Amino acid sequence: MYVFGNFLAALAKVIDMLLTIYMWLIIIRALASWFSPDPYNPIYQFLYRVTEPVLRYIRRLLPVRAGMVDLSPFVAILIIIFLQAAVVQSLYQFALSLR
Repeated sequence: MYVFGNFLAALAKVIDMLLTIYMWLIIIRALASWFSPDPYNPIYQFLYRVTEPVLRYIRRLLPVRAGMVDLSPFVAILIIIFLQAAVVQSLYQFALSLR
């Protein structure tokens, strides 16, 4: 059971790290949208391709617009924080109980 517990702890850390990276990508894209970036810029295209599927899904589920402000990045960040607090921590606690 030690091996499985260690595997779950490592998996929890990797998921936490990936969620943190994705959250920062969403934040960077939201900040970049304030400055009217060049749509042909490869960095902005990468940010758009990586974050748009999640943000589009949130926009479809919740009409989260406040005038001209798109609140879907805020909702996505809240979901990521919830996943880190609930799912990742639960997985990590379960892994510690198996050790």
